[in-house]
Amino acid sequence: MDGNLITFYVLAFVAIGAALGMLFSKNSVYSALFLILNFATVAVFYLILSAPFIAMAQVTVYAGAIMVLFLFVIMLLGTEKLAGEDTLIWQKPFSWLLAVVLVGIGAYQLSLRGVTDATVRALSDSTFGGPEAIGLELFNNYLLPFEVTSILLLVAMVGAIVLTKGERKKARK
Repeated sequence: MDGNLITFYVLAFVAIGAALGMLFSKNSVYSALFLILNFATVAVFYLILSAPFIAMAQVTVYAGAIMVLFLFVIMLLGTEKLAGEDTLIWQKPFSWLLAVVLVGIGAYQLSLRGVTDATVRALSDSTFGGPEAIGLELFNNYLLPFEVTSILLLVAMVGAIVLTKGERKKARK
């Protein structure tokens, strides 16, 4: 076993443990911290796959910006502790069924595809996951979805400003 494989197994164990800790934690702040740990292990997975740009984006966007926002909202609302059991009787068995189906589909997909030498060679290419490769792929093959997404984000931003401005006028009166 080489170093990357050992690192992968250790990080896989940490990622699964962090995901379970996030799911079963009664304190929402701890759940958010477990999620940050999970995001960090995913970033290291990207580094193992020789995709440093995607790993940095993972850390910056998810573990940085979004999780800080989550923690801010959790602490602002004061919802650190979960309330009592408000679940319906069918929710737990249904969630376990969905989890079993998800694991089954994942195992089936892995058994179909497997990891071949061609896959490993393609992933070890130095341009894989770099900014240039991502930019070329994004602006050559996915230009229309990229532009539609940018327009939707712009409209959402303008809408949020208009809604906030209207609420401020009402508050002043």
